[in-house]
Amino acid sequence: MKAVVIHEAGPPSALKLETLPIPTPAEDEVLIRVKAFGLNRSEMFTRQGHSPNVKFPRVLGIEAAGVVEKCPSGKFQPGDKVASAMAGMGRDFDGGYAEYTCPKAKNTQLLETDLDWTVIGAVPEMLQTAYGSLFKSLKLQPTDRLLVRGGTTSVGLAAAAIARNHGCFVAGTTRKSDQASAELMRKSGVQQVIIDDGNIAKKVKDNKFTKVLELIGTTTLWDSLRCVVEGGIVCMTGIVGERALDLKCAYSFFRS
Repeated sequence: MKAVVIHEAGPPSALKLETLPIPTPAEDEVLIRVKAFGLNRSEMFTRQGHSPNVKFPRVLGIEAAGVVEKCPSGKFQPGDKVASAMAGMGRDFDGGYAEYTCPKAKNTQLLETDLDWTVIGAVPEMLQTAYGSLFKSLKLQPTDRLLVRGGTTSVGLAAAAIARNHGCFVAGTTRKSDQASAELMRKSGVQQVIIDDGNIAKKVKDNKFTKVLELIGTTTLWDSLRCVVEGGIVCMTGIVGERALDLKCAYSFFRS
């Protein structure tokens, strides 16, 4: 099979197209012929050398969607449409940047859809991240006022749509003041568009939020923590701001 392999951390040129043996599934695994996979920032960070637990060489890709080739346990049948994400994919074992991948069957989901593979490939990690952040971390309730910090990101748009369908009031931020960005968020359920100048807390001080989904990261986390009411929850899921968590900074904040 063809696969994109990384042997050492580096720029995009560190990713090499190579030929590897098709993996053989164990009893608890499923062999998937990959039709599409999403590209994630976590893979970029791994490629740059920021994932010390990932051993090279490795086929990256924390998600994949495709068709079942073999499933020794019988959980899936050949030809089934499936998707899998996380659980070590692309980190502990070779992932989605290949023609085949071999995740655990328990971490694979049967799909019943006629959507195009280009759409299916973008869905697994995005929706898993949005849903998990909203309901597992933020404990979202229909009565919540939610702020999505990073509202035009894929996870932000998905989270806004899910939260709005759940009955929540949803606000979203964008650094761009153009109509297109605002309209994109509104189509996904955002009711209040806030232009992010780095000081959202000042803008919402008289009408704070019960929950904040922080997708920018540590560059805006401090400000986001000041956007919630007393007893509110902030979940930092994204790091599109590209700065690692400064633990000293976080410690100082919670001490203040």
